[in-house]
Amino acid sequence: MTVSPTHSASSAEESPKAANMRSLSRAMEVFAELQRAERPQRLSDLARACGMSLPTTLRILRVLQDFGMVSQTDKSYRIGPAVLPAARSYLENDPLVVAARPILQQVASQTGLTASLYTRLGFERILVARVDGASPLRYDLPLGKRLPLTVGAAGKILLASASEEELGQVVAAAVAAGHEKDTFSPGELRERLPRPGTDFAYSEDERATGVLSVAVAVPHRSGRPSESIALTSPVETATEEGMKAGVPELRRAAGRLSELLEGSVY
Repeated sequence: MTVSPTHSASSAEESPKAANMRSLSRAMEVFAELQRAERPQRLSDLARACGMSLPTTLRILRVLQDFGMVSQTDKSYRIGPAVLPAARSYLENDPLVVAARPILQQVASQTGLTASLYTRLGFERILVARVDGASPLRYDLPLGKRLPLTVGAAGKILLASASEEELGQVVAAAVAAGHEKDTFSPGELRERLPRPGTDFAYSEDERATGVLSVAVAVPHRSGRPSESIALTSPVETATEEGMKAGVPELRRAAGRLSELLEGSVY
């Protein structure tokens, strides 16, 4: 087929752009894998997890190091100090986080339980704000922690209306990230989710032993919710009945947060 000069020039211009986008996408994959890691990662482990060759992974890590996004100790890599200014800017300026803080404070004060806000990121969720309740939790869950959607009330409620295709994608991502066993199936995930017509999710001993949690989704004007608010308590200071008694307050809090965000970039 004969290619016109105009078409040929256009293809030549688009090819470098496509290559640049692929490089950027790969760099973000490596960066995201380091965020998930509980400890520094070796080059070979990162390459295997991201499905990339060792030379490609090393080139990406060196670029990320140049920008301070990644640090190296001996033969291991970890997140670098340049993420702190970005995190600070997000926590101080994001409308979701700013609007949520006083709402979470009120919920925690009224219920005596720890109140948390999660936002969905791809096939995972991230803790973006938290106010401790009267009874401290047994574990430390820092802001920014990547968590699965497949366990925990705050994750499951975001999948309540998911299609079978989406559940399959969520399961595949959870298995690939090491959140679930290789044998985990979409059918098993569906069994964990709230029953049709239920607007809250409950969990007990799912993500952490000895922890109860209940969550509702924050209504989104475009349809599918991408945030959830949860109440959490150690098992010795709460019951399933007591946790579910907090659902009406969670609904009100989620509604208030949704209203405050109307008109903003949300």
